[in-house]
Amino acid sequence: MPALGQTGSARAPFGGPPINVHQGDCPVTGDPAVTYSTVLGSCIAACVRDRKKLVGGMNHFLLAAQSESSKDKFGESARYGAFAMEQLINMVLGQGSGDRGNLEIKVFGGGNINAGITNVGSANADFVREFLMAEGYRNFSQDLGGRFARRVVYQPFSGRAFVKRLDSSGNENLAREEIALAGRSSQRAATDDIELF
Repeated sequence: MPALGQTGSARAPFGGPPINVHQGDCPVTGDPAVTYSTVLGSCIAACVRDRKKLVGGMNHFLLAAQSESSKDKFGESARYGAFAMEQLINMVLGQGSGDRGNLEIKVFGGGNINAGITNVGSANADFVREFLMAEGYRNFSQDLGGRFARRVVYQPFSGRAFVKRLDSSGNENLAREEIALAGRSSQRAATDDIELF
């Protein structure tokens, strides 16, 4: 799994087993031994790092925004793009230098892996690009779109990101799980303990 934008050996130098980032999660750390991992279909994961303080994290969200029909008493959840992006950026700024100019942002996912999910992946990819542009953040690197799922592995301390594009055999199961999750979007995010594989 080569580092994004790099060629060479497919072996990533992981110190230990990665921490799985589930939909709605937003872990942040400055520990050099920590690696985060997630699997994405139409979902988006952003990796944000403070290059000065070497603090970073990863989020994972399903949809750009809650539909009006699914809004509930729990309000916005980390499963939705704007909230997930603001939450991650604010957490990294809070634990880091507090300077937006020190942020390094990389974004992944947004695959159109099943015709039954009518271009949700493309809409998610468009959302994250537009969000970064509107907020004045530089997109350091990306791997968005396509018709495949991907595994993303991220080392917050170093800022290294690794992407493995997954073969199409797993796309149908991943797409079914995402459709089911989207249908349950009115439920509280904290009750959702599903990891997409």
